[in-house]
Amino acid sequence: MSGQSILDEKYETLLKLIAETGGAAVAFSGGVDSSFLCHAATAALGGRAIAITVVSPMLPKSEIEAAGEIARLVGIAHICIEENEIEDDVAHNTPERCYHCKKREFGAIKKASQSRGINAVLDGSNLDDEGDYRPGLRALAELGISSPLREAKLSKQEIRDLSRRFGLPTWDKPAFACLASRIPYGETITVKKLSRIEKAEAVLRDFGFRQFRVRSHSDIARIEVAPEERRLFFSETLLDDLSKKIKAAGFLYAAFELEGYRMGSMNRAISRIENGPGV
Repeated sequence: MSGQSILDEKYETLLKLIAETGGAAVAFSGGVDSSFLCHAATAALGGRAIAITVVSPMLPKSEIEAAGEIARLVGIAHICIEENEIEDDVAHNTPERCYHCKKREFGAIKKASQSRGINAVLDGSNLDDEGDYRPGLRALAELGISSPLREAKLSKQEIRDLSRRFGLPTWDKPAFACLASRIPYGETITVKKLSRIEKAEAVLRDFGFRQFRVRSHSDIARIEVAPEERRLFFSETLLDDLSKKIKAAGFLYAAFELEGYRMGSMNRAISRIENGPGV
């Protein structure tokens, strides 16, 4: 079977899985996966599909605005839930942070969807998410949340390929994770820290970088950009401008990660937390 046929088969499987719900709410962040899932849910369910976004300090305003634009493009009803507080079990930022955060976030989405007569909630996790440290997946299982992209065995690249086929502008959108993932485990998460990370990353976006993170280490901003974008830093003018604007966002120091952006780079610290600094 050709690659194209396999992809078509996976997409048909996805539509069937979603259609079987009879009505579903997509947990919608505006990223590649959940945007594609909104498209598929609309194709499978029509008006019985809705998208729900949790608006919190964890999600930049730019992502919330992008989610609204995608929802309008896809033609799916879009509901926003305000969650302005950071609960203690999330703020304490243990390696289980994502579990606690997902439990609260998806609990709120489930409640909002059920109040609208829709019992099924869909999450955008894909096949590749099984290969990283993701305690949030356990929370989804406990809440009975479905992950049809994973069930249909769709990888990130396949989702991008299908998104491009269906004209979704997110097909080549860089990977994104919540702002809390920029703060090392063990360092308390606050709204102030999340806000300065959001401002600092907006600086990088304004300078034209596509894939980036600003990792927050107390008063130090550790900048990660895609390996192929590192060459842009060989400019004294750019370095001076970036330093000034990132410090204006609230950091005392700005540093550059030499190896560039790596997904899940903060998870390297987990073994040290569990086994001690000598590991």
